[in-house]
Amino acid sequence: MRVQTETVQFKADKKLLDFVDDKVGKLDHYFDRITSAHVYLKLENSGQVRDKIAEVKLHVPGDVLIAKETSKTFEESIDEAVVKLKRQLDKYKEKLSERH
Repeated sequence: MRVQTETVQFKADKKLLDFVDDKVGKLDHYFDRITSAHVYLKLENSGQVRDKIAEVKLHVPGDVLIAKETSKTFEESIDEAVVKLKRQLDKYKEKLSERH
């Protein structure tokens, strides 16, 4: 699986990019037919707090699974998005098995 990371309004350091690749790459263990993953990291200025937004799009055969999370750190946002995607992958696999 290819993991492509894009940052909006800031420059990500190597440590953050490695974290994203590691976490999103682990989704391959749940479903081996994921073709690619696109990760968008954004900063949102809402008042005094700068929220970190992580949006992950997984491309699977015939569908795209999307999870978007906002929290105080990018790591926390990625963790929460990956948990959502695990649930979506389980539902997607259930649908596939029902069709066959």
